[in-house]
Amino acid sequence: MASIILEYGLYLVILVALGIPLGGYIERVMAGEHTFLSRVCDPVENGITRVLKIDREEEMDWKQYLKSVLAFSVCGLVFLFLLLMTQGFLAGNPQGVKGMRWDLAFNTAVSFVTNTNWQAYSGESQLSDLTQMLGMTVQNFVSAGTGIAVLFALIRGFNKVKEKGLGSFWVDVTRVIVHVLLPLNLVLALALIGGGVVQNLKGGETVDLLEPIAVSADGNVMDNAVIDQNAGTVSVNGKTVAGATIVTQEFVPMGPGASQIAIKQTGTNGGGFMGVNSAHPLENPSSFTNSLEMLSILLIPVALCFSFGRAVKNKKQGIAIFCAMFICLCVALAALAVNEQLGTPELAQNGSVDLSWSAEQCGGNMEGKEARFGIVSSSTWAAFTTAASNGSVNAMHDSLTPLGGMVTMLLMQLGEVIFGGVGCGLYGMLAFAILTVFIAGLMVGRTPEFLGKKIEPYEMKWAVLVCLATPIAILAGSGIAMSIPGVVDSLTNSGAHGFSEILYAYSSCGGNNGSAFAGLAANTPFFNITLGMVMLFARFLPIAGILAISGNLVQKKRIAVTAGTLSTTNGTFVFLLILIVLLIGALSFFPALSLGPLAEFFSQMM
Repeated sequence: MASIILEYGLYLVILVALGIPLGGYIERVMAGEHTFLSRVCDPVENGITRVLKIDREEEMDWKQYLKSVLAFSVCGLVFLFLLLMTQGFLAGNPQGVKGMRWDLAFNTAVSFVTNTNWQAYSGESQLSDLTQMLGMTVQNFVSAGTGIAVLFALIRGFNKVKEKGLGSFWVDVTRVIVHVLLPLNLVLALALIGGGVVQNLKGGETVDLLEPIAVSADGNVMDNAVIDQNAGTVSVNGKTVAGATIVTQEFVPMGPGASQIAIKQTGTNGGGFMGVNSAHPLENPSSFTNSLEMLSILLIPVALCFSFGRAVKNKKQGIAIFCAMFICLCVALAALAVNEQLGTPELAQNGSVDLSWSAEQCGGNMEGKEARFGIVSSSTWAAFTTAASNGSVNAMHDSLTPLGGMVTMLLMQLGEVIFGGVGCGLYGMLAFAILTVFIAGLMVGRTPEFLGKKIEPYEMKWAVLVCLATPIAILAGSGIAMSIPGVVDSLTNSGAHGFSEILYAYSSCGGNNGSAFAGLAANTPFFNITLGMVMLFARFLPIAGILAISGNLVQKKRIAVTAGTLSTTNGTFVFLLILIVLLIGALSFFPALSLGPLAEFFSQMM
């Protein structure tokens, strides 16, 4: 058991050790300072700004910055929508994949533009290589860059005094992509290719199976069948099965996988190149690639906490925000790991299955998990991906224990602020910090201040909207879905678990996550449209709110720190910040969670 705890701890230690220096690098890049990659990246950035005629000295107010973000996102959405609809007629389509239906194309385009990457399709069979490269991979870069750009606009709101400009969105997004995302993902993609992740332009190959398998007439694999290849017969318990087929070959999809898989992780996008995401052996073939991909999920979100501290010239403030996120992550990971190691209540009660850990077996709940990864890597990945609004998976979340599944849902429902997506996770947590400062100031009779700027009703109104955007999107979407009679037909399971499948889907899209319980047949016009609307609402309302706050803060004077100033860098503030996140996030969803995973857990205990 000590080795299990050590493995969990090692993942967390490596993550923080990598995040600290990367955070310093990102801050220097966004400040326009010289870095060790400047010789390579500066000419590329200069070339892009010249070709696109970007004014490097432009200072946008918050409305101009918002308009640029929206215009950029709308152009990307329209382009990707049209690409998905017409891919059947375009080059770069070795498998002859057809264009998508309009509702699925809309959902997919919205999903990637909003950095959600909810996938109601199977990538290897419904996307051409051109779409994977020009559509999905490009949006993975630009949507991640947009989130980081908005974060640094907020940082300038705190740093500047009595000004109006927040910098240029076009300069910010170009700088992030050229100096941070491209170099990082080039290195990661090469490492993944070296680890065996697929990267080519082949349409696919038909290969011989090491062992033949038998498939019944209704299409189910027959695990207990005896196959006689010479006679061409399949028998079970000595009786020949009529209509059974012997399968000796399999089609293996190929394509430019590693280049998309790298940015899907570091950009907290999560959209899999293959339908089963990082559980697929060509996306994630070994423990080496598993560790690389899993650590890269939270790498930039962790680094940005330290970038924030350096950028506002208050490293303790960055550490305080990091500690609040890190404590929540550790608690969630511990809860998930314990529940998966203990297994399901039915098995744990009657003792019919040995759930204990030993050197020979992982023990616990191995349903839906890859044997090559086990419970530790699967649980860690599940916690990281739902905390980071990443959404990639290396195990089936639908097969998690009821309380384990609840942990993943809750991490998304908190508003993707436990590190969250790149940029958006931190600016979401800063909205909670503004709310915490205001409430704490009222409680003790002190003037609400944060980083030298007075927090007034204008900031509070927008901060509340930012904090409530995710709960509103999730609860409204889930409520509407459950009121439609035909929705029940899309469920694999009934009862509490069926409700959990619906709640998880809207939590995933409302939290800009993209993972799924996978028991829900979500590729219908109703789900594609409603989930798409939820993704748009949960992505762009917080962006508008953060930029409005930034535009007001940048015009304010700086207030000197006095004995009456509430400290926002000590343990008390960290505790209050976590408390406010839980009060707004967790309690908002308690009734819904009671009907889903909690009801399922207690029903299994009976």
